Amino acid sequence: MSFVDLVSVIVWDYLWGMPLVLTILGVGAYLTIRSGFFQVVGFRSAMGYALRSVLGREGDRGKGLLSSAEAMSAALGTTIGVGNIGGVATAIATGGPGAVFWMWVAGLVGMVIKMAEITLAVHYRSTDHRGETYGGPNYYMRRGIGEEMGKRGLFKVLSGIFAFGFLTSYFINIQTYTVSEAVGNTFGLSMTWVGVVYTVFLYGMISGGLKGLGRIASWLVPFMCVFYLAAGVFIIVRNLPAIPGALGLIVSSAFNGTAAVGGFAGAAVAQAMKVGFSRSVFSNEAGWGSAPMIHATARVDHPVKQGLMGIFEVFVDTFVICTITCLVIVATGTWSSGQDGATLTLSAFEMSIGSYGRYVLALAVFIFGLTTSGGVYAQIEVVLRYLLDESPLKDRLLWLYKWTYPLPSLAMVYIAVRYGLPGTLVWVFSDASTALPIFANVVALFFLSNRFLALLKDYRARHMGEVTHREAPVPLFFEGGQGEEA
Repeated sequence: MSFVDLVSVIVWDYLWGMPLVLTILGVGAYLTIRSGFFQVVGFRSAMGYALRSVLGREGDRGKGLLSSAEAMSAALGTTIGVGNIGGVATAIATGGPGAVFWMWVAGLVGMVIKMAEITLAVHYRSTDHRGETYGGPNYYMRRGIGEEMGKRGLFKVLSGIFAFGFLTSYFINIQTYTVSEAVGNTFGLSMTWVGVVYTVFLYGMISGGLKGLGRIASWLVPFMCVFYLAAGVFIIVRNLPAIPGALGLIVSSAFNGTAAVGGFAGAAVAQAMKVGFSRSVFSNEAGWGSAPMIHATARVDHPVKQGLMGIFEVFVDTFVICTITCLVIVATGTWSSGQDGATLTLSAFEMSIGSYGRYVLALAVFIFGLTTSGGVYAQIEVVLRYLLDESPLKDRLLWLYKWTYPLPSLAMVYIAVRYGLPGTLVWVFSDASTALPIFANVVALFFLSNRFLALLKDYRARHMGEVTHREAPVPLFFEGGQGEEA
């Protein structure tokens, strides 16, 4: 067995095996049923609130570091990234067109999962000595499970697994590699030198800290979404007669597997399901616990308001951006070419609109990569702040992290080029880094589901006109979190 095969077996049979897939699906279904299918019945409210926030029609209320729209833009800039281009392509290349169907399923339950984790992150957030708010899975695990529920042993296990798994993103970061692959192959440049240039831009991106990232993302994210969508929709329209067949292939392959054809080696249903779920989570980050770290900084007066952004993010990421990428790849027939990663998506764009399409996509990958890398930087910082707590070395270590963050990703590019590692192997390593934090976070959401549902019930009574009976007021913010109470 080769090294590539061994790593793939470890990741897909153990870390991303059926137990993790069923855990995500099970908790997502549980929250969906208990919330009354809120991602469906509350979809219009979520879309309306998100759009009003982006247009500046929702005033900032409450404490926080970023406005609701800035927090959403920064988080969306992280979710809409190379996973939508290179990750989706790799999913199809390894799991077949059927993987797309399971991405949609994961996206449907992911809406309520992401809403729950963002709501809990805002509810249980902390305020530091500078008055800046921080939160995320480690915070709601400690305050919700450890303190409120009194399950300190469970909190320590889940928090430790999450922190360890999430911090591996410092060493295994796919963005620099994907950008270097896309831009280097498009313009005939050295991937290593593209990586160096990208790293310089990334340093500029993170130099302003979380506030700077929020401001940059608030104008860059809408631009890059429209930019990419316009090109993708144009290709789909040009290939409109092939779309029904592409959709049929996606659905049939999800339940029957995909036979070997062209350069595609074939994939079973289980493989399509596991790859589809992992790529969906990597792309929309529902259940990963990453986006809540940014959303916890939002200035809102009710945690569920920011939670609505989770529904909006998953919809835009999975059902709009990822779907367009998938349809372009499947409808053009390039999915069976034997290519993978960003190279596969580049080929699909080039086949439809010539070299111009390849240039457009390469630029989109560069922009997507920057916003994603910037968001991951902010998320890891939140975990470090939690772990360092009041350590006298906290500021120095955060400074050291800030100026070394881009380097491991650049080193990954050099190693991949130097030893000729295939893109699929690099993505397998990336998938491995997401499994542990997702498992710990989704289990924590199950234990804290009653708190989320209580906050949702309160929000529906206050802001959606639903008359419900409450025996006692629901505290909107954790009592130790220096927030306001209802």
